Amino acid sequence: MSGAPVHGTWEPAPAARWEDAFLTGNGHHGALVSGDPNDDRVIVTHHTLVRPNGTEHARPPRLAAALPALQDRLLAGDRRAADDFTDGRPLQWVRPFHPAFQVRLRRPGADVRGYRRSVDFTTGETTAGCAGWRSRVFVSRADDVIVQQVEAATDLAVSLDHRLPGAPAGLDVGHGVLRTPEGALLSLRVRYPDGDHACTGVTLLAVSGGATEPVPSGVRVTGARSVLLLTRVRRHTGETDPAAEGGALRALLAGAEQPYAELLGRHLARHRTAYRRVALDLGADPAERALPGSELLRRPDSPALLERLFAAGRYHLLSSSGLYPPRLTGLWTGDWDTAWSGAFTNDANLNLQTASAAAAALPEVTEALASLVDRQLPDWRENAGAVFGARGVVAPAHSDGASGHACHFSREYPLHLWTAGADWLVKPLVDHDETRGAQDPRTAAVLAEIAVFYEDFLTRTGPDGRLVVVPSYSPENRPGNAGWGTLNAAMDLSAARHALLTAARYHPRRADAWRALAGRLPPHRVNADGALAEWAWPGLDDTYDHRHLSHLYGVWPLDEINPYDTPDLAAAAHRALELRGAENHSAHGHLHHALVAARLRDAGRVAHALREVLTGDFFHDSLMSAHYPGRDVYNADAAHTLPAVLIEMLVQSTPGRLILLPAVPDSCPRGELRGVRTRFGAELDLHWAPDGARAVLRPGRTLRVELRTSAGAEPLDLVAGEDRVLTLRTR
Repeated sequence: MSGAPVHGTWEPAPAARWEDAFLTGNGHHGALVSGDPNDDRVIVTHHTLVRPNGTEHARPPRLAAALPALQDRLLAGDRRAADDFTDGRPLQWVRPFHPAFQVRLRRPGADVRGYRRSVDFTTGETTAGCAGWRSRVFVSRADDVIVQQVEAATDLAVSLDHRLPGAPAGLDVGHGVLRTPEGALLSLRVRYPDGDHACTGVTLLAVSGGATEPVPSGVRVTGARSVLLLTRVRRHTGETDPAAEGGALRALLAGAEQPYAELLGRHLARHRTAYRRVALDLGADPAERALPGSELLRRPDSPALLERLFAAGRYHLLSSSGLYPPRLTGLWTGDWDTAWSGAFTNDANLNLQTASAAAAALPEVTEALASLVDRQLPDWRENAGAVFGARGVVAPAHSDGASGHACHFSREYPLHLWTAGADWLVKPLVDHDETRGAQDPRTAAVLAEIAVFYEDFLTRTGPDGRLVVVPSYSPENRPGNAGWGTLNAAMDLSAARHALLTAARYHPRRADAWRALAGRLPPHRVNADGALAEWAWPGLDDTYDHRHLSHLYGVWPLDEINPYDTPDLAAAAHRALELRGAENHSAHGHLHHALVAARLRDAGRVAHALREVLTGDFFHDSLMSAHYPGRDVYNADAAHTLPAVLIEMLVQSTPGRLILLPAVPDSCPRGELRGVRTRFGAELDLHWAPDGARAVLRPGRTLRVELRTSAGAEPLDLVAGEDRVLTLRTR
């Protein structure tokens, strides 16, 4: 390919809205950087920052004693039986994610000639500069600290300001300033109303060639050549000692001759290595590659836009994954009033955002997800026992990160009845194990608990003698002629089968029993329209105009339904996809549609879904995305999911199959994808053009897989450590 994609983005003006601020993060701390030379604002976030809302001690509803009667009624034909299967509580949102504060650096009257701000995806460093001023910010993956250096600082007013949009009334705010040998230590404590929880932030200023003077709002710096700021925040109960926190920051500077460069170097060893593993080159016009992001977003047909969004998506996904995987907003928000609490939403959003983790070589994302699952298992066990009277685990549909209890539900959204969530959350972990050729004991353990749940839950049978998933829920839809809680949702059937069969692979001693249980589940149903029915129970009518595609779970992310092994079911799934409406045009709905279409080899539908997102004004200047068209509701779904779509349309794999160029839109006639990981343990580079394609496989295991291309199927023998070059025609 000529030239190279741009691994970053830039703008010719500061961010006037927090949504347009450039992002940096390490999976714990996050920063939104405005880059304003007159009033630079760095909004500080942390994955743990959730404010109390009365749900911190909420537990799942204790409904197990009433479950047999509900099952009897549903099996007897009472289609509304589940409408009142709650404990009567109103809909409760999990504790909302919120920003900590903003570090403000005011320098009125700055000369802004030659202004430019940028973010380098390979380093995680944001830079802003103009005549006589430059600011650089990154969040260290090595030292877990937000680092900012301002050069030619001269006179500067520095403060920590909690006054961000949506901040609730009644916050107890305390400021502190201490002189230090380096310059000064600022602290800000924000205590939530009606409780003992608080968050405290500290910023250490190390001033070169100037002086600091405490003022009521913070610190005034005069005559400085540069100022280095180190910031951390943490959530806590009771009191904390800012001086001790400052001491930990001072220790990062001990013995450093060039502290910013040394801090950045330690960070790069982790961040840059991860980011550079995979890259996409679509042969874009160099002139378009050089455009600022805001201008490129106005060119939805440009390959340069897809290149940059792919790079930005991997960057933001990596940067938001660490302590937790990404929230609805990734790791960032500038508003205390986050939509849907800025939660981890497990019935599509988190799942879509982490979809590329294994293929895009981001084990950091998989590890964050595995850690979240592992920490929440005690709560998942309580969900299974309280609602279903079962052993094992049931995942919640919504979580604030700290709690895994199923407390977010209502009559219209009976998410407490949804049993497929644990399987969907574990699927990327299984993919990761297949990619690396080893089983994580944590994944094995949770799979066993999911299987044990199904042992206890799958006890009822229908007229055909097959097991029935009852009650059953298809997020977030309902049949046209029944209530929300029903029987045999297609997603629940696919998830139960997948969980049992996968657990059997991980636990050979229990495999026979779990495979037998999976074999008693009913098949999918094809409705009168020739479409895969969202509910396999006879008589339940499909509701087609909906943003979720839960019933096609067997197509993506699972391999249960595909054009090669189950062509009839794949055709029915394709018909279901054709009939599905976009409802409210949410970004996750369009990209979910694209992922399913790619598995079904429908390049036209992939192209249409991508175009809906690229022309719908979904992306802010930061290249973070929105939930709805018109940049409505800051949300990471599109930003983090788009790399998965681009990979799936080019390369798909299972432990025994490689599929090359299954669904490439006409808008991408040529390109190169480097470093993708397959689920049979090989790294892959792929180059394609109108006249043919070339793939280089670097296998880590010796095995035979099936190769699928537009020319058909053939066996492919791979030897560990020996590169295998494939040449094929694309037409």
